[in-house]
Amino acid sequence: MVKERGYYDILGVEPTASPDEIKKAYRKLALKYHPDKNPNEGERFKLISQAYEVLSDEKKRDLYDKGGEQAIKEGGLGSGGFSSPMDIFDMFFGGGGRMNRERKGKNVVHQMSVSLEDLYNGATRKLALQKNVICEKCEGHGGKKGAVENCPTCKGRGIQIHVQQLGPGMVQQIQTMCSDCHGQGERINPKYRCRNCNGNKTVREKKIIEVHIDKGMKDGQKITFHGEGDQEPGLEPGDVIIVLDQKDHDTFQRRGDDLMTKMDIQLVEALCGFRRTLQTLDKRTLLITSKAGEVIKHGALKCVLNEGMPIYRDPFEKGRLVIQFFVIFPEDGWLPLHKLHHLEALLPQRDDIMVTEDMEYVELSKFDPEAERRHFAGEAYEEDERPRAGVQCHTS
Repeated sequence: MVKERGYYDILGVEPTASPDEIKKAYRKLALKYHPDKNPNEGERFKLISQAYEVLSDEKKRDLYDKGGEQAIKEGGLGSGGFSSPMDIFDMFFGGGGRMNRERKGKNVVHQMSVSLEDLYNGATRKLALQKNVICEKCEGHGGKKGAVENCPTCKGRGIQIHVQQLGPGMVQQIQTMCSDCHGQGERINPKYRCRNCNGNKTVREKKIIEVHIDKGMKDGQKITFHGEGDQEPGLEPGDVIIVLDQKDHDTFQRRGDDLMTKMDIQLVEALCGFRRTLQTLDKRTLLITSKAGEVIKHGALKCVLNEGMPIYRDPFEKGRLVIQFFVIFPEDGWLPLHKLHHLEALLPQRDDIMVTEDMEYVELSKFDPEAERRHFAGEAYEEDERPRAGVQCHTS
């Protein structure tokens, strides 16, 4: 039992979620609410980052589960507080953090939905990108040579500092972005401004890139196109990072390099053997049989070697196909009572119980957990509606 669910609810996971489930939840939410895509969701993006920072760290998560957010504030983050949401995002998606951003343009991250068949067989997708490229007309200067000058308002700093009197002997300095040059520290004389880019130094360009999905790639795996991100004067272009997002499959679930599936079999098949077919992700048909005399128990796990997912970068090797069997039992009355002794004679002997006079006979009844839940919920509601003893408020 955890003390608080707040961080879990932010990521949309249960307190029992595995580290992989927490990673996947952060990945989807961070891409959805990143300020570049949703400028009005900055606060939500910050909360998502904080929740992931705590829940992805084993020690911080344990501290949060026991003491809640207050325990994290008091001792779980050290003296530095929460990390920058952008640093967490960049480190998660391979951006390298703040120091790397100062030398390099921003990375562009795209989430690409893929099927389990794509990851099994391999696939190629085309992705159309809109990105900024250096203007060829002005070579990224924004205008003619000499047209760019330091902003006289902020003197090239890109910021303005305002001093505000709070009281006798008390002043406050407020730093804001320069409104004249929009934080650039320079401006371009409109007469000499480049007409191709309108002084922005870059223009928008459409580019088609081919994304090759190799056999055996995994959910969340990144495919990086180095230097294909937005271009900015004086900076190395950022990267385009494609993050694979595997869709759920109707038949198979992936566990590492293994494929998991479920198979229902009849009681006669569990006891006497069966032959079943199963179509693979590359459209082959497997004939699955049990050995003579082998009893398949309800919930039993069996595997077929080398029929799982291809190993990434070694696609001729595969993991296992793991099958969990569920035995379907006959309905009541399927066998006439006078024939039951014939069936019993074929089955292992039952244990005999010594019956004594002090034993009490009881009968089994059907139990429906959902009906019981509704029943108790109704009782709790009726309890709340009953008048309570003690002082009551008088209303007129």
